[in-house]
Amino acid sequence: MSGPERGPQRWRLAPADLVSLGLVALALALPLRGLLRYQGPPMEEGFMLAFPQEVLRGAVPNRDFLHLYGPGSLWVLAAVYKVVGVSLAAERWVGLAQHAGIVFGVWAVARPWGRRTATVAALASLVIVVPPIGLTALAWNGAVALALWAVIAAAGRSDPSPRRLALAGLLGGLALLYRPDLVVAVGLGLGASVLPLTNGRWRPLVSGLILGGSPLLVHVLMAGPGVVFQGMFMEPVFRLRPGRSLPVPPSWNELDGFLQKAAGLRTLGWALPAPSSAQQVVLWFVLVPVSALFVAAVGIWSCRQDPTVGRARLLRAVGLLGVGMLTQAMQRPDTAHFAWVSCIPLALVPVAVHELLPRRWPPGSWRRFAVAVSPVVVVIGGLIPHYTVRTYVDLVGQSFGRNVFGYPVSHRGRNFYYGSADAAAAANQLAADLGEWSQPGERLLVGPVDFRFTPYSDAFFYFLFPDLVPATRYIEMDPGIANRDDSGLADEVASADWLILSNVWSNWDEPNASRQPGSDAPNQVVRDRFCLAGSYGDRDGRPWFELYRRCDLPTR
Repeated sequence: MSGPERGPQRWRLAPADLVSLGLVALALALPLRGLLRYQGPPMEEGFMLAFPQEVLRGAVPNRDFLHLYGPGSLWVLAAVYKVVGVSLAAERWVGLAQHAGIVFGVWAVARPWGRRTATVAALASLVIVVPPIGLTALAWNGAVALALWAVIAAAGRSDPSPRRLALAGLLGGLALLYRPDLVVAVGLGLGASVLPLTNGRWRPLVSGLILGGSPLLVHVLMAGPGVVFQGMFMEPVFRLRPGRSLPVPPSWNELDGFLQKAAGLRTLGWALPAPSSAQQVVLWFVLVPVSALFVAAVGIWSCRQDPTVGRARLLRAVGLLGVGMLTQAMQRPDTAHFAWVSCIPLALVPVAVHELLPRRWPPGSWRRFAVAVSPVVVVIGGLIPHYTVRTYVDLVGQSFGRNVFGYPVSHRGRNFYYGSADAAAAANQLAADLGEWSQPGERLLVGPVDFRFTPYSDAFFYFLFPDLVPATRYIEMDPGIANRDDSGLADEVASADWLILSNVWSNWDEPNASRQPGSDAPNQVVRDRFCLAGSYGDRDGRPWFELYRRCDLPTR
């Protein structure tokens, strides 16, 4: 494979490039079968199934249901569902496309430093970004993919044309339509792409940004400015943080996040020596900012050495994009947030090391390549393997029928995969009963058995019952938001015909405000107006789920 080019980045795909891309595509395909039937996060994937379903019914994000991000990802999923139908598979294929956008974007950035380096960088990005939450089509991953390709379009040539700059701006605007909180990252990345600033550069870029982000104005008009400000700024920034924050730095001897503790109950083997899972979280906490700042610093230094070299401009721009994303990792320091940020800068460490190696080493030599990629190989394979390579290997094994994990919960052709066999069996019994007893158009609310604590929700039930209308805006339940005294949740409970109350998350325990009780008013409504219709499963003497019907609802 050839070494890095020194001039402007004007390479074309060659047969050897197709081999490199084919290897990356194969690595993405190997765990695909396992990922398509892998257990999903009940709330996060549940609301990415339910929210677009509600959009198709005419609901408006922020106004009709709690949504903490931009509407872009919901509109895209709603369009896909409109064409192919609402299904778990459709949602996960969109998630795969988002992951592929990141992975192949990293390949495109690294390619000027050689095909071997580009292949390793892309594979590193893949094993970082895929394991944390599977193929769930979260808004963040879609936004990062769009932002990365925006920077590639703007900085991928020494002298980008106005058309490329307009395209870069359009992609950047679409990224903000997914996640407005990426504004700093997009601003840094695209800003660095057009230096030195001239009218011929910033005008098409800004025009594209305005065009890409303009649908947000439509959303503001539909939902209302105050509602959008509340839902996309006040709630995620001020109300959500106390109940979702984790210690900084993470604890050295124990896992802080509840979902990480739950995932740790499924023990996976790893033959190589490695720090404990909790220690790996701490190491990753350090590696995220170090890798981002390192890549950005090397990119800035390379541009100062020779500002005419296109690849140096690209490294600077992508490095600053990574620096701008650091707040996402620090707001809740767990491995999922670390992966969503470091899938770009950590994967590009080999490129930055390449830039610092002695020029006397031949560009295409194996020595140069080995030294450049060794840091990321050591990090992923030795320092944080439990959350990267080990999980990837497990997913590949599941694709071939080994240790398959995920238990189907089904109702009338719709499936969701749960992470507990007992809870899935209980959910299936509940779904059968609710499907028999309910009528289309009746109102359903899914929540915890004790509404004073709203750390999580089994939102996937709304997807399984499309004929029932969600009785609450809190399809996604968060501590400090749904259980506030003024949340209106009690009135919404009173408006429901059916309640699915879950015990699955009753032992939620994190060192934050999620342990503080909120309003008891919704519980009082349950006691006053609802009758128990069924209890399902046994979890240490308590049912996994309880089904309630409004007492004055006719018995069928």
